[in-house]
Amino acid sequence: MRAGNMSGFPWLNASRMPQLIRYKAYHTNGSEPSSPSVRVRTPEGADVKAEDESLRKQLAAAFGTDVTLVRLDNGIFDDSPVSLISTTTLATLETESGCGNLDARRFRPNVLIEPIGDAPVQEHAWVGKTVLVGNHANAPSLRVTAQDIRCVMVNLDPETAVAEPRILKTIARFSENCAGVYASVLNTGTLSVGEHLFVDEEH
Repeated sequence: MRAGNMSGFPWLNASRMPQLIRYKAYHTNGSEPSSPSVRVRTPEGADVKAEDESLRKQLAAAFGTDVTLVRLDNGIFDDSPVSLISTTTLATLETESGCGNLDARRFRPNVLIEPIGDAPVQEHAWVGKTVLVGNHANAPSLRVTAQDIRCVMVNLDPETAVAEPRILKTIARFSENCAGVYASVLNTGTLSVGEHLFVDEEH
């Protein structure tokens, strides 16, 4: 976060410093999320601990003001715990924007869906419904709560941090600035690549 910043949003993020998106944080003991050891790969290829002083100094120099690392035990997300988007929505935005292949990481989904049929933004119709991930007894379930309102973050290439304004402009024109949906967790469970997804039309 930005040291000494007393505003309601003191966090340093890529909307303020686009190059931040090129720093890749990861857990070294992901099986124990309650006490993770976090490391960061820098754009130059260095691999350092998140609390490494050299990393803090590098970010402070790049942003032009002092920054500090803080740990939030309850996590932080912009709006909802889970976000979903479909491959057909991405494909439509690629065509409509003229930007070619769009990396799904621009949209930061927790779940990327390959729907039946090729209609775009099918997931927008799921708001208010329950989604089951898998058809086994302990399948996790989600409650879709709202369409995902997009911001300038989708313009940033996740590898280069170069901005492409046509993407957000296309979302605004094509689907009223929304792409994908937000959801809350009803039942926890393990999600696996290739799992089938079922929409409960009655709940």
